Amino acid sequence: MQQPEVLGIIAGSGAYPVLLAESARRAGVTRIVAAAFTGETKPALEQSVDEIHWIRVGQLARLVSCFRAAGVRHCMMAGQIAPKNLFDLRPDWKALLLLARLKRRNAETIFGAIADELASAGAELLPATTYLEEYLAQPGVIAGRSLSRREEADVPFGFGIAKEMSRLDVGQTVVVKNGTVLAVEAFEGTNEAIKRGGALAGHGAVVVKVSKPKQDLRFDVPVIGPETAAVAAAAGVRVIAVEAGRTLLLERDDLLALAAASNLTILGV
Repeated sequence: MQQPEVLGIIAGSGAYPVLLAESARRAGVTRIVAAAFTGETKPALEQSVDEIHWIRVGQLARLVSCFRAAGVRHCMMAGQIAPKNLFDLRPDWKALLLLARLKRRNAETIFGAIADELASAGAELLPATTYLEEYLAQPGVIAGRSLSRREEADVPFGFGIAKEMSRLDVGQTVVVKNGTVLAVEAFEGTNEAIKRGGALAGHGAVVVKVSKPKQDLRFDVPVIGPETAAVAAAAGVRVIAVEAGRTLLLERDDLLALAAASNLTILGV
């Protein structure tokens, strides 16, 4: 891919948008334009980009017009939108038309339709791992001690369940212990699923997070960071297993330090 002169970032919550902006800058992108969401995106992103436009979730027409005016020809999605805000969605006319065309409304169909809208305005949506390859999880133990025999059995068990749940578009994370499924992620998100599973396990649960079998790498790529590790540690989780090569590890130094302090193993599968 030819290096974009201008990169647009559709910025959700967390550290992901800032990390992306900094990585793109190091890679040689000269101008970065962010579309940030009120109540979601960290204001600190303003310090890492050249231009920022604050919009509400659902203002698709404004998103497209901002990127068009800024000369954005390549863009990326980074960070999540809180599920509760999707129920408080106040779509503009363009978003209403987009939603009306969809028979199924999930991350894949909605984000795919947004990608089509951006493409029609001349902005190509790039894979969400672009500029971030160094942050992808590698196979093997990433942090913590080796697994016990029971954990070694639980990881592939959970991996298979998580893959099936993601194929059905239910969620991409499961919590298991001793060959039993304790929690399956749905609309509430990864952290809430971990809390539920950890409460049932008491201690020693295994969390497995995977990509979808036919993952569109432009959006909804699996991500974990210090916040996920902190939630897992508080819930008594012993292992977080993620799909190697398809999961981003954000704020890696803080993530590994928290795992070490919490006796938490992070594993790439």
